Amino acid sequence: MAAPTSATGQVPPYPYDSDDNAHYASIIPPEPNAASARSSADRSPETRPQVPAPAEKHGKLAGTADTRQEYKLVTFAPGDPDDPKNWSKAYKWYITMVVAVTCFVVAFCSSVVTSDVGGVQESFGVSHEAALVPISVFVVGFGVGPMIFAPLSEVFGRRIIYGSTLLLAVIFIIPCAVSKNIGTLIVCRTIDGIAFSAPMTLVGGTLADLWRNEERGVPMAAFSAAPFIGPAIGPLIGGFLSDAAGWRWLYWIQLIFSFVVWVLITFTVPETYAPTILAARAKRLRKETGDNGHVTEAELDPRPLKERMGVFMIRPFQLLFRELIVLLISLYMSVLYGLLYMFFVAYPIIFEVRKGYSSGITGLMFIPIAVGVVLSAACSPWVNKHYLTLVAKHGGKPPAEIRLIPMMLSCWFIPIGMFIFAWSSYPHLTWVGPCLAGLPVGFGFIFLYNAANNYLVDSYQHQAASALAAKTFIRSFWGAGVVLFTEQMYDRMGDQWASTFLAFLALACCAIPFLFWRYGARIRARSKYAFGGDDDHMDSDVEKANAREHHDMEDLRQARSYVSNP
Repeated sequence: MAAPTSATGQVPPYPYDSDDNAHYASIIPPEPNAASARSSADRSPETRPQVPAPAEKHGKLAGTADTRQEYKLVTFAPGDPDDPKNWSKAYKWYITMVVAVTCFVVAFCSSVVTSDVGGVQESFGVSHEAALVPISVFVVGFGVGPMIFAPLSEVFGRRIIYGSTLLLAVIFIIPCAVSKNIGTLIVCRTIDGIAFSAPMTLVGGTLADLWRNEERGVPMAAFSAAPFIGPAIGPLIGGFLSDAAGWRWLYWIQLIFSFVVWVLITFTVPETYAPTILAARAKRLRKETGDNGHVTEAELDPRPLKERMGVFMIRPFQLLFRELIVLLISLYMSVLYGLLYMFFVAYPIIFEVRKGYSSGITGLMFIPIAVGVVLSAACSPWVNKHYLTLVAKHGGKPPAEIRLIPMMLSCWFIPIGMFIFAWSSYPHLTWVGPCLAGLPVGFGFIFLYNAANNYLVDSYQHQAASALAAKTFIRSFWGAGVVLFTEQMYDRMGDQWASTFLAFLALACCAIPFLFWRYGARIRARSKYAFGGDDDHMDSDVEKANAREHHDMEDLRQARSYVSNP
């Protein structure tokens, strides 16, 4: 029988062997042409054609010459135990909690040193501004590192990046603790910030690896709480620790916590990135069978590694500056992150300088922020339950914009808390007002951050790590800058108006989720990078039917890594 031909006159490859027990599809390397505009990058691994392994046999490709290389595509089968999304919930929750605790430790390390800036100033004989630089460069490292580590994780996998970067961070905490001058402290804190940035960036990708869309709400809340609980607990522990043992112990406590999470994540958390798992499977099959035809989609990418890395390194910048969703969400998160780090300077001004409290007592004032974060995280099961009802309402394929509902409801808590903090911070007033102002701020932080992460991951599923890296890049630079100018801002504008200015800034940002609620779907439809789903947004029923008919064949013919499309 003559093989069917495509609309272009080419013979499409059969996606599966005619035998029901066939385990591989025979495909040929895709030839570059203008028609190959739509890559399998538009789908996550679980939605692309699933072909089990190991292979028993493969079908002949109709109409191909003997000189053409045949390949057997290695991918996940439905229910495949190697697919992280099919692992047990208990195991997925263990991995989620390990990486969330790792993020908590990283955030803790960023803020604990703010408890005794004066100790560094006195030990090294430097100005107060110079003593703040080790805090600032650490946060700058949070912005630089993700631009490298997120793309690398999409080439080499998550596990090797987690283990190597955390080990580097642990090593460079030691010279911070024993440093003899401010230069050593600044350089080593910069390296630590870059190295510690990897877990903060990769966790979003790890959760996308493990959890399906409808399951991801609560796990994402556990991750989102960590970057805000850590900074709140850091000054609390650091205040009393520095009062009792001095500022160097603020680094020894970081070393202890960091070493523990490095052991956990290195030796108990497996690889979760699908292309890396499949590459190992293909390599094993080639060795066992002696057949070099076993390949993954990533291995069919004809570009050399150097060229691919060039693409991967610029992808976060492409998302940041070409995608309005990534840019505005990143700006919003930058404002929130700046407010958080502003507190590390503003609280000592309000409670130590104006009210005369000790570092330990000032650390206690951060408790309401932590309580607010915990309360909002505790609400995440109800938020996720509501999300699941919307998933069912949309037939299991909800638009990414429904992730914005918690954002639209909670965005008001931040300016409310900031206005309370601003106008209750007079020295002659009780500490209760500015202290409890942290409660709505903390409550709003986690809801906003969680919704923003989920919205970015749902909008850019196949490039989740790079989208989160782009957000982290701009957010971290803003947070670093806030540390350096907050004290001057409070001195020049006054305590009340400085906080009020930031409250109005947070209030203006409340428009962003409403903007995307109205226009987000249209923006994503025109995007070159946004996740395409299953072509549900095609313009006509004819296009949808045609896409369904050729769904599998196109994916196999155009098989490439779902992270390699620039």
